[in-house]
Amino acid sequence: MKELPLKYGCNPNQKAARVYMENEAELPFEVLNGRPGYINLLDAFNSWQLVRELRAATGLPAAASFKHVSPAGAAVGLPLNETLRKVYFVDDAPLPLTPIASAYARARGADRMSSYGDFIALSDTCDESTARLVNREVSDGIIAPDYTPEALEVLRQKRKGTYCVLRMDPSYRPAPVERKQVFGITFEQERNEIDLAQPCLFENIPTENKTFSPEARLDLTIALITLKYTQSNSVCYAKDGQAIGIGAGQQSRIHCTRLAGQKADIWWMRQHPRVMSLPFVQNIRRADRDNTIDIFIGPEHDDVLRDGEWQKFFTKRPAPLSDEERREWMGRLTDVSLGSDAFFPFGDNIERAYKSGVRYVAQAGGSVRDDHVIQTCDKYGIAMAFTGVRLFHH
Repeated sequence: MKELPLKYGCNPNQKAARVYMENEAELPFEVLNGRPGYINLLDAFNSWQLVRELRAATGLPAAASFKHVSPAGAAVGLPLNETLRKVYFVDDAPLPLTPIASAYARARGADRMSSYGDFIALSDTCDESTARLVNREVSDGIIAPDYTPEALEVLRQKRKGTYCVLRMDPSYRPAPVERKQVFGITFEQERNEIDLAQPCLFENIPTENKTFSPEARLDLTIALITLKYTQSNSVCYAKDGQAIGIGAGQQSRIHCTRLAGQKADIWWMRQHPRVMSLPFVQNIRRADRDNTIDIFIGPEHDDVLRDGEWQKFFTKRPAPLSDEERREWMGRLTDVSLGSDAFFPFGDNIERAYKSGVRYVAQAGGSVRDDHVIQTCDKYGIAMAFTGVRLFHH
């Protein structure tokens, strides 16, 4: 197939839309089910690059959850402990979790609000275990190098048979120069093929603490690769083989850090024993449950706890978390890694990151205030590497 007509572009009024290859080459993907849209394909191809690179860098199966051309989650296929299985709502998975299913559960589960209606990318063949997890979530589509017959049968039944399933040619490599048009003007640049698995990225360590654990190096690699495919400005918090908070597309670096930090805090607060044992009514929709948990954790908890409202979600009214409970639980979060797609201009980013358990940082370096950022890291015993690599993506 050399060309794929699309229903419309980014918006319904943009009627003329298609994807095609220059020089009449064959498209490197195949539509196995459904009808992808313009934004679906933008998400698919960006997310495919991310998981392919994560697989190559870590040697582990990888998955990503994309929304509006930025990742909502990204992870590798490490086993899930019992707490995360419950928090990600896969403790009742219909089949044992395979490594690729675990990667998907992590990528989808870390920020379930942002992942709602996502496009999924898998680095490895989609098996039935993964397909059955996908089948019960609200999602627009999936891209993978292949599917088992059982997985394809499950996915073809999703969304009344309209679910978008794409098979990507894993051997496809794009041209070294990429182009795009803006306002009728063609932009051209060399593709960003920087290898983010290079050990030398962690050689320039200006902080007093110069120790990066193997787990931190893995998490920082995941964070940096995730940022490579995230709309800039962006920062990424990572822990235990997955992104736990991504701040994308903010004009200010500190706003990126705060947004991603808030998401990381929610990820951790969802694991609080009282949150995990909330008395939900039977048959509550998954999306309503996720939204209720987010509100319950946050400062507007009264929205789901006041009379006339709590009865819609709970069998009995739970008490809100006290400030002391929040402080005590957040104090347990540690060994979080933080990556940034460019330098931190001020130490306030480190101050905010430390509140979310950050102990390891990888950033480009090169700010006129690097000394202040280093001092702030030393204040908290944080190990920070200057990678010398900027990862803007637009």
